[in-house]
Amino acid sequence: MNGFDHTILTFLTQHAFHSGFANRAVKAMTEFYTIKGLVLTTVLWWIWFAQTERAGSKHTVESNRQMVIGTIVAALLALLIGRLMAHYLPFRTRPVDDPNLHLHFPEATYTESTLRFWSSFPSDHAMMWGAVATGIFLVYRVLGVFALLYTVLCILLPRVYLGLHYPTDIIAGLVLGIALAVAVTRDAVRVKFAAPILRLIERFPAPGYTLAFVLCFEMITQFDDLRVATEVIRKALLHTAT
Repeated sequence: MNGFDHTILTFLTQHAFHSGFANRAVKAMTEFYTIKGLVLTTVLWWIWFAQTERAGSKHTVESNRQMVIGTIVAALLALLIGRLMAHYLPFRTRPVDDPNLHLHFPEATYTESTLRFWSSFPSDHAMMWGAVATGIFLVYRVLGVFALLYTVLCILLPRVYLGLHYPTDIIAGLVLGIALAVAVTRDAVRVKFAAPILRLIERFPAPGYTLAFVLCFEMITQFDDLRVATEVIRKALLHTAT
């Protein structure tokens, strides 16, 4: 563990975790999808349906909707790249699961404890929701600042507090997510894929919004149900093979 991570985690384990209520509250923040993903996804839907256009602004209803599509694409790419990196980069044990650190964190819940087999670096939460918050910022600066602060304070810091990630996992993931969102939502890139998707949604609104709802639901849960189903199928196949 590098000095930066050591200093922060040592500070937390020495000066935090003394309140049972605070520990339960922070654990709840990492478990509730309402807190992790619903808030930022709701903001994207608000941007989509907002009909007000500011005088002199380069943002129109159409461009805002293209930005929402670009942001969602960036978030999905961030999640995919984050999990590929966690799979192919050298494995990094999560702080809460590493006894060699001699640090004591609040006991992880059963749901989160299953993550001990997933590498800690980088944080896919930071990559995905950092990308979403950045997309919001690129449309509405003030709202985007609150989105970024919300992401850091309510989604990411609790994961450090509980020992699910090192601070550098969060920082690296956040930087990668922001960079992806900026790159994907640039006019020269975004228009090529977002404009055709927007035309399809406007032409076929019923299936378009239905699929958008399902996709946003999966984003909020970070496709956890699919991950669990894949793991169950994998174990079943291994059991059958043996």
